[in-house]
Amino acid sequence: MMTAVIPVSDTRRRNFVFLVLFFGAIMVTGAAFLLYTFWVFGSVGDRTIAIGDAVAVVDIVGEIYYDRAKVDEIEDYIDDDRVKAVVVFINSPGGGVAASQALYHAVARVRQFKPVVASMASVAASGGYYVACGADSIMAEEGTLTGSIGVIASFLNTEELYHKIGLDVTVIKSGRWKDVGSPHREITPVEQEYLSTILDSSYQQFLEAVADGRRIPLDEVRELAEGRLYTGAQALDAGLVDRLGSYRDAVDLAAAMGGIKGEPRVIRHRPRRSLLERILGQSLSPVLENRRERVSLKYIIP
Repeated sequence: MMTAVIPVSDTRRRNFVFLVLFFGAIMVTGAAFLLYTFWVFGSVGDRTIAIGDAVAVVDIVGEIYYDRAKVDEIEDYIDDDRVKAVVVFINSPGGGVAASQALYHAVARVRQFKPVVASMASVAASGGYYVACGADSIMAEEGTLTGSIGVIASFLNTEELYHKIGLDVTVIKSGRWKDVGSPHREITPVEQEYLSTILDSSYQQFLEAVADGRRIPLDEVRELAEGRLYTGAQALDAGLVDRLGSYRDAVDLAAAMGGIKGEPRVIRHRPRRSLLERILGQSLSPVLENRRERVSLKYIIP
């Protein structure tokens, strides 16, 4: 009877392959479990930790949507004993009226307890400028685009397109003004007058916020407004900002105003983001918020 002899090298090779596959399966399973955990239960994020007196930095970047978490982030620094001053870093063309006002009021509330400096980057216009007016001091780069004190509302009209493709829309409403701004028909002259009163009210609120925050007479603010853009240098001449400088200069100014000696430590909140948001490299919140705000008044550059 013949007996097959398996070489030792083949046995070792099989054992090695088995171990590789076994541990590989464990790693894949573990990775899948972690991905599932992040996906279902939460998000990842952190907050810079500083020991001793610090300057807190709040980022207002991109179009401004209503963000209660951002408002809370700003106001939380009122009771944070480590924070002696706050820098509001703004790189935004503006956004929703109520959203901009909520951030402005949050900044103004912090200002009652601690020094606040607004630092403008490439653009801090319209709603972005509105937010900055809540600070004690505004610092811009020479080429920053700012100002644009005004309100805009736009409405899409798909009526002709619907007719071309043979679609009709039937509207049943409970009041005369209920479908004002509907994309399925043209806005009437009477409705335009009605909408103008709403824009005028929002515009007046903007003018008053600038006058109050910048301590400029309302009539002068009105002359500077009308949606006009300014460079940082022009804004300085017009009294819309206090000084020119970089983000680093703004941090140093805030530290000095807060009585911090030496190199200031910085606290910067990083928002929690879901795994999907981390993969996409951006927050989904503004996207989802934009879906909800189909029609809204905005302090924004067109």
